[in-house]
Amino acid sequence: MSRAARLGAFIVLTMAILVAGVFIIGSKQYLFSSTYQLKAQFDNVVGLDAGGDVRVGGVHSGTVRDIVLPHTPGEKVTVVMDLSKSTHEIIKQDSVASIETEGLLGNQYLAISFGSAGKADVRNGDMIASQPPLEMSDLFKKTSGILDSSQQAIQNATRAAANLQSISAKIDGGQGTVGALVNDKQVYSNLQQTTATMNDTMTRAQAGVTDFQENMEALKHNFFLRGYFKNRGYEDSAELAKNEIERLPQGTPTKEFTYSAKQLFDKQDSAKLKNQKSLNAGGEFLANNQFGIAVIVASAGMEGDTQKELVLTEAWAMVVREYLVENFGFDDSQLKTLGMGKQTDAKSDGGWGTVQIFIYPAGTEIPPTKQAHAGLASKTVPDQPVQAVAATAPKPQ
Repeated sequence: MSRAARLGAFIVLTMAILVAGVFIIGSKQYLFSSTYQLKAQFDNVVGLDAGGDVRVGGVHSGTVRDIVLPHTPGEKVTVVMDLSKSTHEIIKQDSVASIETEGLLGNQYLAISFGSAGKADVRNGDMIASQPPLEMSDLFKKTSGILDSSQQAIQNATRAAANLQSISAKIDGGQGTVGALVNDKQVYSNLQQTTATMNDTMTRAQAGVTDFQENMEALKHNFFLRGYFKNRGYEDSAELAKNEIERLPQGTPTKEFTYSAKQLFDKQDSAKLKNQKSLNAGGEFLANNQFGIAVIVASAGMEGDTQKELVLTEAWAMVVREYLVENFGFDDSQLKTLGMGKQTDAKSDGGWGTVQIFIYPAGTEIPPTKQAHAGLASKTVPDQPVQAVAATAPKPQ
């Protein structure tokens, strides 16, 4: 190859690298895509620089265009950002901007929260709300304060131990009422007889409590929990109510999925999934769509013991939730469970029962979470029957 040809090839390769670099940088800075501008004000930007990332829902969606210092003391620093047009549907007038840090000591970036459904869209140049950033110096000061408090607590414990030692010495010397009690054998003998009588009473009461505890333990390891917890690795029935809510949310769901229990589980009295793939449609909808809260509602037929069927439906809802959380990417704090127990109007296949997934729009209020089980005997069947579920959460039109 001649010298001129090599020179030409070098120039072409250099230009190609330059053009590629321009497009890569331009794409990151949104130079070649449609954007709009928003502003937010902070007392302190804690190291945020122009050109930094702007993330919406954790996804890079824009850049910091400029940081403008105030003109007079007492005013705030204004951060101007360019955002991709694709975020215009999820950023609303009630969205909040905050300055976050990657890791403990990483770079700062600007995060914007999703807006609420029904709120007005933001317009180009709008100012949105902000929240103060967490400064590491403040965190270190609080940590130092905690250490100082711990040191003071240790000193107080040392003084208390010294006082206790002094009291013990006086008792050993026979001083005071307690000292006389310890050193006088007649008083000790009378007290021992009284204690024996009280111990006998307490033994009888404890026997009754022991019998009650044994009954509760037998109920905890009944036919269902014995097999289910052994297969799933759980030892405490409180796990069933970990994500369970007291009732369905108010309002109409935007989407509903219904499955028969016979389709999902291998046995009528078991919570072991056999046909997980049938849940994939519901999982893909949760992963690919914005929603406020989703509730997995499990109902059993009218056969069997009421208490056992309640625990069974709670376990059905829990294992369906576990499968969806483990296999589909979405905010699992928005997915709740509700075990209904035996329901007269439950749609069922062969009398087993049903599992339904109700999906509600953003802004739906999440009902209170049920308290953890103190014991299976303390659990009662929810008052809300399946027909009430249907009235609260009708199918989308």
